[in-house]
Amino acid sequence: MEAELARLAATAVDEIAAATSEAALEDIRVRYLGRKGSLNAILRGLGTLAPEARPAMGARANAVKEEITAALDAKTAALAAAALADSLARDRLDVTLPGRARPRGHLHPLRRVEDEIVDIFVSMGFTVFDGPEIDDDWHNFGSLNFPPDHPARDAQDTFFVAGEPDVLLRTHTSAMQSRILRAAATGTAVDGRTLALPLRAVVPGAVYRKDDLDPTHSPMFHQVEVFMVDERVSFADLKGTLAAFARRLFGERTRVRFRASFFPFTEPSAEVDVSCMRCPNAPEAPDAGCRVCKGTGWLEILGAGMIHPQVLRDGGLDPERVRGFAFGLGVERVAMLTLEIDDLRLFYEGDLRFLAQF
Repeated sequence: MEAELARLAATAVDEIAAATSEAALEDIRVRYLGRKGSLNAILRGLGTLAPEARPAMGARANAVKEEITAALDAKTAALAAAALADSLARDRLDVTLPGRARPRGHLHPLRRVEDEIVDIFVSMGFTVFDGPEIDDDWHNFGSLNFPPDHPARDAQDTFFVAGEPDVLLRTHTSAMQSRILRAAATGTAVDGRTLALPLRAVVPGAVYRKDDLDPTHSPMFHQVEVFMVDERVSFADLKGTLAAFARRLFGERTRVRFRASFFPFTEPSAEVDVSCMRCPNAPEAPDAGCRVCKGTGWLEILGAGMIHPQVLRDGGLDPERVRGFAFGLGVERVAMLTLEIDDLRLFYEGDLRFLAQF
């Protein structure tokens, strides 16, 4: 049996040395060390030996197994190293070649314009608030002095939640106004902040109305609501704030014009225009062929006014003691003006040929 084990070890080691693939090595392992392999066949004969000879022969068999296993491991490592060397020789990398730059993403143009608008008001001391896009009738309409028969309450203009007549998608970010006013009146928290007068708030976000998608309308768009409330706020403060904002956003030469208008939540109310930023001599001598202002020299950008006394009352404030102004502007409107885009749908179509320009 000793001679058999010696011959088996020598033969196995020779075959391992001659093997040229991992498959051949696996075949050798199974033939010599497998459950039905040559080594186990010899070990089954240990029972025929004298009891005193069995331990020594068992130890010899284990030594042979270890020798074959070590030879298999060494040959496997050698084959792997040879394969790696061959691969490196065949598949050389030229590290001097320029790399392939991955295209980098960037903010959507609407988000960039919204951030620019908000940053201007933050620099003036206004605080940014967020609010729910799914709101109730009271905050969206009732608290803003919209009477029950106001056309804006019509289902043709507003997305109401099915089965919930008082739940809707907000039609303007002004829906946060009464929440913020009441929090300031009571010294409670809203949007994670405890509030008190004087109050300066800016509320950006998406709003929804039942409009058909066309070059100037969308069922979803974005607004920025801005308002200020304190004991001595006047229309002059409104004009000064808007003039400063317009100069920061559109350029130092920008002028502001107010036209009388009507909104349920402000009194008095005004439509606000800015001088055309593309006409060098606007508004006095606009370019008759200007694509932006159509030769008028003025561009309408937002509605504004002094907060209606009833809105202050609904917010828990005394209109005899405090006053405030409010205005809201559409982000898409400003983006179309500043970027000279004449079709609102371009912002929503996801065409990278358009978006990559910004």
